[in-house]
Amino acid sequence: MSLQRRQLLQVLSYAFGSSFILPQNEFAMAAQNPAQPANPAPPAKAAAKDESGAAAMEKVAGIGGLFFRAHDPKALGNWYREHLGIGLTPTSGGEPVWEQEAGKTVFTPFPEATKYFGDPQKVWMVNFRVHDLDKMVAQLRTAGIEVKVYPQDPTGRFARLHDPEGNPIELWQPS
Repeated sequence: MSLQRRQLLQVLSYAFGSSFILPQNEFAMAAQNPAQPANPAPPAKAAAKDESGAAAMEKVAGIGGLFFRAHDPKALGNWYREHLGIGLTPTSGGEPVWEQEAGKTVFTPFPEATKYFGDPQKVWMVNFRVHDLDKMVAQLRTAGIEVKVYPQDPTGRFARLHDPEGNPIELWQPS
């Protein structure tokens, strides 16, 4: 994708927010604002009617969970907790649930034959926002995890790694 097109997508994503639908290609990433408060005020409820007077469409409020199959769910869950700081789903009422920081989320279906995720057997990839990519990469490499860092682009800096079961993970430090 040319730099001009990437910049146009960045401007459009700022103008229209995360509801802006991105084209289905490997580099369509919306720019995000990393300076979001940890606990923002809850969003106001949508108006009951849109500008035309028709009933407004009900929309999801966010992603409430990420569920996927694993050969060894307990070991894989522990790997995510140990290396990325993601808390596991509580097994009792008194345990806290992992809360991610507020921020925009890119939701983009990719073509079935994409090479962006690497292994064609993998049908999903999770992208985690990070504050300091260099620090996170150093931490992972110290633990013996292979991480590939990519050159900066207009939306930020990216790195790629795989969990112990080969699932692709992208780390993103927004611009």
